[in-house]
Amino acid sequence: MLLPNFYVDDIIKRALEEDINYIDLATDYLLDDNDKSQASFVAKADGILCGIDAALRVFTFIDSDIKTEVRIRDGEQVSKGDVIAIVSGRTKSILKGERTSLNILQHMSGIATETSKYVQCCKGTKCGVTETRKTLPGLRALEKYAVTAGGGKNHRFNLSDGAMLKDNHIDAYGSLSAAVAALRKKVGHMVKIEVEVRDQAELKEALSCAADVIMLDNMTVPEMTECIKIVDETTAGKFRPFIEASGNITLDNAAEVAKTGVDIISVGALTHSVKAFDISLRIKK
Repeated sequence: MLLPNFYVDDIIKRALEEDINYIDLATDYLLDDNDKSQASFVAKADGILCGIDAALRVFTFIDSDIKTEVRIRDGEQVSKGDVIAIVSGRTKSILKGERTSLNILQHMSGIATETSKYVQCCKGTKCGVTETRKTLPGLRALEKYAVTAGGGKNHRFNLSDGAMLKDNHIDAYGSLSAAVAALRKKVGHMVKIEVEVRDQAELKEALSCAADVIMLDNMTVPEMTECIKIVDETTAGKFRPFIEASGNITLDNAAEVAKTGVDIISVGALTHSVKAFDISLRIKK
């Protein structure tokens, strides 16, 4: 994991408190404390793995004597039927941690797998893939980490990472240029300013005030192509802003968007509506 343990541990503890409360009625009353088992995490589909360290860490909160063996690491390809990892120890402990562990592993692997599909769509171009702030509360860092495991890059983690002027900011302030100028007077020299534009007129205005990043919002592929031409012609021999494309980008059109010349595509669906990757935990005594 690239994330600090204290962050991951807080998520795991909250999840376990939610799932177990104080007793597992079926497990605690059914099985003997000394009953031992071994369980295997098995992939039930093809994809990219992510979250195995966090998933296995769940069991250590329940039982410090649990033993784990990792066979496939984050960012690696998994195929249907592959054994990802093995846990062994008290049967009670394995059963208590099963659901929480799988929830983490399936969700993060789902994000990594979906991200990798978009990355493949952009292969052969300079275009990268990133997520947005449309994340589940409390899980943002895990989800953004999963995007990197799938070959993507991270957008800002929160509102303090960069100044992004969306359409509502601009409409509320009254002018794109005036809003950028006002921000530049107040933000520190390390802060980048991104501006969301909806048409060519706003694009030209954003270029005139030298925004660091320009987002082409909800545009068609032909519209993006024309906007890139404007950017290249306007900035020839000068500073060229980083160009992001966002809105209505799917696996069906990602390759076309990447070929327009944008630097990155941002896809909210990578985190807000991704399908969990199918993994099971198979136990044997």
